[in-house]
This record gives sequence, structure tokens and C-alpha cells, in this order.
Amino acid sequence: MARHGLSDEEWAVIEDVFPVPKPTGRPPMPARDAMNGVCWILRAGAPWRDLPEELGPWETVYAHFNRWTSDGTLAAAFTRLKEWFSEDERFDHSLWSIDGTIVRAHRCAGGGGKKGTRRNRKTTRSAALAGGSRRRSM
Repeated sequence: MARHGLSDEEWAVIEDVFPVPKPTGRPPMPARDAMNGVCWILRAGAPWRDLPEELGPWETVYAHFNRWTSDGTLAAAFTRLKEWFSEDERFDHSLWSIDGTIVRAHRCAGGGGKKGTRRNRKTTRSAALAGGSRRRSM
């Protein structure tokens, strides 16, 4: 698992970005362990439930990931790491690319629908006509 985790040098660069845990309550998962789990998921592209046990419970790592994504902690950490790699000349900006053209969606995601699927009752003509009539039974 070491190749998916952060080295000591990389962790020293971003360590102060993560919030300090509160002194009360249950001892939290160390931020470095949670970050190593997030790095493993991002690298492997696996579902959260497939996170190896030695990286911690997937629910906890996912909760950290959600919190850090929403409050900007993860973006700040990645920005700081990117700057550090740029200074070290270990980061080639010409290779930094995200291409979504190869991502395939399911057939039903394209709006084509499925074979034999009925139309929505609210939009069919017979439903519109029936909607205007009064109730016949009590």
C-alpha cells in the first residue's frame, strides 16, 4: 500500500491544511491515514466499499473525503502539493489533462429510454382527457 500513500515529505507539505481534531470525544482517525485511503480510491478508481482494511473503515475515509471536499480542505491540499511538485520540477504541466470523452454512459442515460417503456400517464392524451372528468364512484 505504500505506493498509494503519501511520503513523509509530501505529508509535511500539506499537514497543516487539515483541521486539528477536537480534544473531546472518541479519538478520530489520523488525517494522514484518511488521506492515504482517499489517495488509494482516487488511484484505483474502485468503489468505496473496496477500500482495503489496512487503510481503515471505508465509511470513515468516505466521511473525511466528503467533509474535506465540501469545506475546500482537499482542494487546498492538492493545490499545495501541485505547487510543491512544480518547484521540484517533478510535475510536468503539459501532461496534466482530464478528458471526459472516453466516459461511456448507459444507454438509458442518453435519454433514449428502454424498449417497451410506457409513456408517463400525465403527458398522454388519454390521461389528460380523463383528468378533466369528474369522479364517477363514491
